[in-house]
Amino acid sequence: MSREMHVSIKRISLGLQGGGALGAFGWGVLDRLLADERIEIAAISGTSAGAVNAAVLADGYALGGGREGARAALRRFWQGLSAASLFSPVKRTPLDYASGDWSLRNSPGYQLMQLVGGVLAPPSSPLSMNPMLPVLAGLINFERVRQCREIAMFVPATNVRTGRGRIFAREQLDARVVAASACLPHVFAPVEIDGEAYWDGSFVGNPSLSPLVDGDARDIVIVQNNPVARPGLPMSLSDIHSRASEIAFNISFVREVSAIQHLGALVDAEQSEMVHAAGVRLHMISGNDELQRLDLSTKYNTEWPFLLHLRELGSAAAQRWLDEHFSHIGVMSTLDPVPVYEPERMTGTTG
Repeated sequence: MSREMHVSIKRISLGLQGGGALGAFGWGVLDRLLADERIEIAAISGTSAGAVNAAVLADGYALGGGREGARAALRRFWQGLSAASLFSPVKRTPLDYASGDWSLRNSPGYQLMQLVGGVLAPPSSPLSMNPMLPVLAGLINFERVRQCREIAMFVPATNVRTGRGRIFAREQLDARVVAASACLPHVFAPVEIDGEAYWDGSFVGNPSLSPLVDGDARDIVIVQNNPVARPGLPMSLSDIHSRASEIAFNISFVREVSAIQHLGALVDAEQSEMVHAAGVRLHMISGNDELQRLDLSTKYNTEWPFLLHLRELGSAAAQRWLDEHFSHIGVMSTLDPVPVYEPERMTGTTG
């Protein structure tokens, strides 16, 4: 590699949000960034679906797989996830197909899953056993993930007993850790790790940025695929559950971004008495504009055409960001405050 080409490479850290099937938007973003040899990914903090994407990327990247190995692994995973859900009762009905918006709002399986979660404690229901554990173990080689030394990785989960976050590093990642980071309390039973029960990491960081501010890459790119605002009100019990979780998960996101921008520091995700100086530049690739128009139930839609649609949205968003802001990496923050602090402006509603 020539000296000129080496100088042109820019190092970034990535913060990957959760969002169920909307994580396929993050897949599209990652695919486009991996294809750009001017970008080097130094570290990733991923929560829920973002944790899944991070682990899959590391699996493909490890042991010489590199960029193309990571891109192939991401496609393989999402295609495998779609195939694994072919016999799931959570699928679109003819009425949903007729609506043309990828919604599952009329799916009896979706409604039952949400109803059971709202009435029974998840451990009491056979429907609540976390189906991601065998899927993750079958589709991701976690031994390879732990050997991917080129990229630092951090995955948060929430301790059910203490309410505090725990950040798992790449060397600790396995199927249980990633499943814990994606464990919705009203849908799945907690995941036990080291004798403690864990729920979704989005309660403490979506994504958790504190591990990234201590790294040597001073540019953090947040991939936003969990809408902050939506144009309408949730009307069904299932949509109320989903929207309540979405709001709760975005509180930590807005808090951390605000702390970095306005205070230059943020609280440690694990030890709230510790504060990290945050002299970093923030950037964001957002899917908020398109994704907030999707029905809440689409977070559970893993049909292959829908996942490909989300991937294309993510790839296009990443391309726009690269076109507009690549020259700003290493120079200045480019994060647009509207999707974070005034998201209602993107929905056409106020108040």
